[in-house]
Amino acid sequence: MAVINAHTKIAAILKDKPEALEAIISISPRFNKLRNPLLRKIMAARATIQMASKVGGCTVEDFFEKLQPLGFVIDRASLPDKEDETSPLPAFMKKLAAEKVNELDVRPVIESGQDPFKMIMAKVKGIEPGQILKLINSFEPVPLIDLLGKQGFESYVQTVDENCAITYFHKTADVKIATEDVSPTDESEWEAAIRNLEGKLIYADVRHLEMPLPMLTILDKLENLPAGHALFVYHKRIPVFLLPELRERNFEFLIKEISDAEVHLLIVRKNV
Repeated sequence: MAVINAHTKIAAILKDKPEALEAIISISPRFNKLRNPLLRKIMAARATIQMASKVGGCTVEDFFEKLQPLGFVIDRASLPDKEDETSPLPAFMKKLAAEKVNELDVRPVIESGQDPFKMIMAKVKGIEPGQILKLINSFEPVPLIDLLGKQGFESYVQTVDENCAITYFHKTADVKIATEDVSPTDESEWEAAIRNLEGKLIYADVRHLEMPLPMLTILDKLENLPAGHALFVYHKRIPVFLLPELRERNFEFLIKEISDAEVHLLIVRKNV
């Protein structure tokens, strides 16, 4: 039987006993997001029982009471005195100086239905080595963490509640922020690609999804894309965070702007 404590990751619990998902969801309505497999993949891999209890507005004991009947052995020796556990503080957070912090709250932008990418990148480009961007968001910005991490930025996430995550980005060196070419594809090239891929298109509509689900959904679809096929994506905007990831994973893409609120993407694996 598996032994769990306050520091056990939710992912480890679900891997050992998948039926624990419903038990965890029953603890708090805030855990309903775990029903989405993509969000579950992100949230469960990062969150311990104690971190999840903070997000869910419950206690570690609430988890223990639900999980013990499933066969888990409870180790209460590690039960912390405080309910403020997060992941270990990196060195740059331990010597955080207020004068080095640049704060940006993008929640109003997201709530208005707009993409805060340009605003964020403009702020990032103004950050000097040794300075920190404090980004206040309504979710953990996984795509941005990955993008900036590859360009020399350390990061640390504090989950305040289910609707607020604060991410600190520390610029470790004078690195150049890469930009991606997002120019729409020539119409003739687009039409030729569609003709060549007739009968080999897999479709994905992510226009109705909230960030960061569009990007995660697309990457998940690409993992299971049959050989010789391409992914046709209906999107609300050009997914700027996604493009560098596609290149890194050996995919090519074409972009067709339909309107201010609709973009089509054609994603094809490169021949190697």
